[in-house]
Amino acid sequence: MIDGSRKDLKIRLNRISGQISGIGRMIDEDKYCVDILNQIAAARSALNSLGIKMLTGHLESCVLGHGSDIEHSCAQPMTQEELLDEVRGTLSNFLK
Repeated sequence: MIDGSRKDLKIRLNRISGQISGIGRMIDEDKYCVDILNQIAAARSALNSLGIKMLTGHLESCVLGHGSDIEHSCAQPMTQEELLDEVRGTLSNFLK
């Protein structure tokens, strides 16, 4: 993964963490249910965006970059069929 991408992911994750903490405070302060639900929806959306960013990076570096100099250092050696199975499983889990 490129360092700039890692930094962006970390910033996004820290923002999501702040949103989750804010939801906890809202519950502690007995805020209006609809306001809390709106914040939960915003956090879910932010997590989905983070997941899409991660999935895109995985496809670029581990699938398309498989066997090249841009392949992620943690990528495991796989056949094309194994890579496709991994992508299918990852998408299935991500879209639940």
